[in-house]
Amino acid sequence: MKILVLGGSRFLGRTFVEEAQRQNHEITIFNRGNQNEGFKEVEIITGDRLNDLSKLKNRYWDAVLDTSGFIPSSVLKSTELLKDRVKHYTFISSISVYKDWVQENFDETYPVYDMSLEKANELAKDSNIYEYYGQFKALCEVVAEKAMPGRVANIRAGQLIGPNDYTDRIPYWIHRIAAGGRILVPGNPNRPVQIIDNKDLAHWILSMMANQTAGTFNATGPDYTLTMKEFLAACMKVTGTESEIVWASEKFLLENKVAPWTEMPLWVPEEFPLEPELKDPWRGAFTVNIDKAIASGLTFRPLKESLAEIYEWEKQRILASDEWKSGMSADREKELLELWFQQTSK
Repeated sequence: MKILVLGGSRFLGRTFVEEAQRQNHEITIFNRGNQNEGFKEVEIITGDRLNDLSKLKNRYWDAVLDTSGFIPSSVLKSTELLKDRVKHYTFISSISVYKDWVQENFDETYPVYDMSLEKANELAKDSNIYEYYGQFKALCEVVAEKAMPGRVANIRAGQLIGPNDYTDRIPYWIHRIAAGGRILVPGNPNRPVQIIDNKDLAHWILSMMANQTAGTFNATGPDYTLTMKEFLAACMKVTGTESEIVWASEKFLLENKVAPWTEMPLWVPEEFPLEPELKDPWRGAFTVNIDKAIASGLTFRPLKESLAEIYEWEKQRILASDEWKSGMSADREKELLELWFQQTSK
């Protein structure tokens, strides 16, 4: 296939390009040209999708992968331009499109955010646009489907994992486990977590493109219930370390203002609402139903293979403590561990 990738230079996009090349597809990348080092035998078109798509005119592809669509107006422009130039459009959306994650095992019919294009255009002028990430992604799905009805695959991705992970969420846990010692971990050891390897996602998307499969799909994993305890045990196995895991209660962590998801990656409280104004805890955060994606061919590599690749990549990085985008500082963790043991020893 001839495939156009919008974005493609960072995380999922880079993995997709590598997998597509391995399968001998012909790849064109359209992005701003900031992080294209290392690509070989890839056509690179430099441009800004927000302002000028003219370099894509008079060109034709079999399929498009949109990894960089976030502002609804930019997705509208790209789908309107490409609707007569491509057969199939894959839009990388997010499980953040859902209004909440209260219900467990929710599927693609669960309520999503609703926002008008006019409202989104007004909000997009604000510098803090990521406050509306879920709302924007939900609207992007709508405008893409409207422009290309029956030819769009909306992929509502969960937590992506793999090398080149600029979020540092999974790298934090691998790095922290590798360092050893006592490790502060949130909540219940049997709390489920969901993650998906970029390679698995890329392989599946390519098959969807080949079959021109359209529709909306939750895409996370694995295809069994993975607990936080099992995830950390896999990290220990991969790094060859034995650490002492200290399971601190959610009440303790929240009382000490530990931020779920950012300061403690892979944690959304089960027992308490995520925000004071919310009524219910989001127990469904890591129980997203992926039956539809599995039925359409999504498969999963062994977790240890995925973590081993991330660990090898992580060992090549040298980050100062203040350069991590996610995770807890060593001083903060030490302070909380001491406080936890003081409280639990009484």
